[in-house]
Amino acid sequence: MNVPNAAPELFTWEFATDPYPAYAWLREQSPVHRTRLPSGVEAWLVTRYADARQALADGRLSKNPDHHAKDAQGKNRTGIPGERSANLMTHLLNIDPPDHTRLRRLVSKAFTPRRVAEFAPRVQELTDDLIDRFARQGECDLIHDFAFPLPIYAICDLLGVPREDQDDLRDWAGMMIRHGGGPRGGVARSVKKIRGYLAELIHRKRNDLGEDLISGLIRASDHGEHLTENEAAAMCFVLLFAGFETTINLIGNGAYALLRNPEQRARLQESIEGEGSDLLDTCIEELLRYDGPVELATWRFATEPLTIGEQRIEPGDPVLVVLAAANRDPARFTEPDTLDVSRRDNQHLGYGHGVHYCLGAPLARLEGRIALETLLRRLPDLQLAVRPAELRWRGGLIMRGLRDLPVQFTAV
Repeated sequence: MNVPNAAPELFTWEFATDPYPAYAWLREQSPVHRTRLPSGVEAWLVTRYADARQALADGRLSKNPDHHAKDAQGKNRTGIPGERSANLMTHLLNIDPPDHTRLRRLVSKAFTPRRVAEFAPRVQELTDDLIDRFARQGECDLIHDFAFPLPIYAICDLLGVPREDQDDLRDWAGMMIRHGGGPRGGVARSVKKIRGYLAELIHRKRNDLGEDLISGLIRASDHGEHLTENEAAAMCFVLLFAGFETTINLIGNGAYALLRNPEQRARLQESIEGEGSDLLDTCIEELLRYDGPVELATWRFATEPLTIGEQRIEPGDPVLVVLAAANRDPARFTEPDTLDVSRRDNQHLGYGHGVHYCLGAPLARLEGRIALETLLRRLPDLQLAVRPAELRWRGGLIMRGLRDLPVQFTAV
């Protein structure tokens, strides 16, 4: 890895292709770094593992964007575009304890190890169905044909979105992905459509409760848990939003990393053919560390003066923990820029740390594990169909993922 000699330019398209040399420079030269983001907001970037772990668990860093001052036009340019105007602010990414504790408790039952394990056959069914659609063609776009639809349909099933409505959710979610690094208006329009649909679905389900997550939220509200309709809609929205994009990137980035590291891929395939699961489990954790789906943790705001890595952070200052940089910190990981699917000492921060640790991490791991295992088992000679330099990464601040991933294989 070629580390820049001078301060790198951040958040360009070139940076998005490979941000890791820039992050290495920041860890060495400016580990808690103040920068102006593409939105115009000035924020602190935390890049070292020890500082990142401290910041993720620091109660003085609030998730509530009201702690950050509005710009000259009276707008708050943090968070998901359109969520404020759509009354979707009261979700887990924007609130602190005790409200965070209350709302997290209401949905945590859907993500217990038992409930996630029970969902595995459905994820396997979805995975096989998607591969069946392109297996005879000998080629596909692994993002659009596989990594994108799989988690969309899975999270829709979990929420209780009727099958006949799921393609609409897929289209709206696709608009959010396509506009992720572009005009905020495109994302905001998709958010508005999803908000309207969720409000209508919650109303419908009140008269036809099932065993899905939305029905569970309605029951909780009806039994005195004080869950408002806005809270229920915001909760469903963030589970949909966070539940599909992180898994798209886990599958896409993970497949790409394995295709770029044939020796590691061969080790994994040998384990799969031998019906071993141990290496597959460590592989998923290594993919989350090496080139994980979430590049920066979601926004935090200082509620009082504090110090991180010898830098003084003032009240109201936005703080962004750079998970991608922390997960390649040589002070924590041996040979951090090397993919090692058998890595054991791997307490990465790919899904965060502390009370805001990703609630859906068990489901994302399950989907990633089933997707990659099935893909490599059914299409063992999978190869990139283009040069790596031809691939493009989606723009955006929080997530890290490929726009497309053309592959080829022997048709079956």
